[in-house]
Amino acid sequence: MTYCIAASIDEGLILVSDSRTNAGIDNVSTHGKMHAFATNSDRKIVLLCAGNLATTQAVLEQLHRDKIKNATINLNTVESLFEAAEYLGHVSVDKQKQHNNSHGQSAFNPTASFILAGQIGSDLHGAYMVYAEGNSITSSANTPFLQIGESKYGKPILDRFLKLNTSIDEAARCCLVSMDSTIRSNASVGSPVEMLIYRKNSFSLDEYYCFDDDDDYMLQLRRSWETKLREAIGALPCLGKESKKIIRIAL
Repeated sequence: MTYCIAASIDEGLILVSDSRTNAGIDNVSTHGKMHAFATNSDRKIVLLCAGNLATTQAVLEQLHRDKIKNATINLNTVESLFEAAEYLGHVSVDKQKQHNNSHGQSAFNPTASFILAGQIGSDLHGAYMVYAEGNSITSSANTPFLQIGESKYGKPILDRFLKLNTSIDEAARCCLVSMDSTIRSNASVGSPVEMLIYRKNSFSLDEYYCFDDDDDYMLQLRRSWETKLREAIGALPCLGKESKKIIRIAL
């Protein structure tokens, strides 16, 4: 499986993805799910992928081919991130149909989902989640992040902490804790963990990190988070007599 996060806050974007692919309990491997495109200087576009690996690879190949061949619609010609998300949705649906028709296996699932993030021209930076059906949504002021894949384990900290005005460095640490929590609770998500920080209007993708499971920083982050959690639980108010309720169970 997969877990990917895109946080879109006032200061920029934080993109985080794991690298585990799973074709069964005896076939676990790693494959990057974060892809940055070489585009014109007025834009930066990054894609996070989840779902069927054959579909995501076919979609990526089509996006690269369209750009190289200067197709009428490609990542260099779209005028907004919304238009880029619509284009990606069309390509994704087309590739899913091709793969679905080429397999007679009833259990075969060619679906894939994506997060497209970046900045084009003078527009604000942003992120869009593109569903398997081809439609898309963007983040909001109340929920300034998007997730694809195994999202449930890492969502609570994002819900409680991430705000539009959260500093980009704190938001990055928050996203890493979200990823580490997911890795801890779900064996289908695993390292290496990739993280890209994009600062608004910089048109630079230089702040890229790749963390292995035994990376010194990730170990320090994990231990610190667990220690602070234990301290927080220990500091919670104790149950008092006034909180006690008598429960009668009818037999």
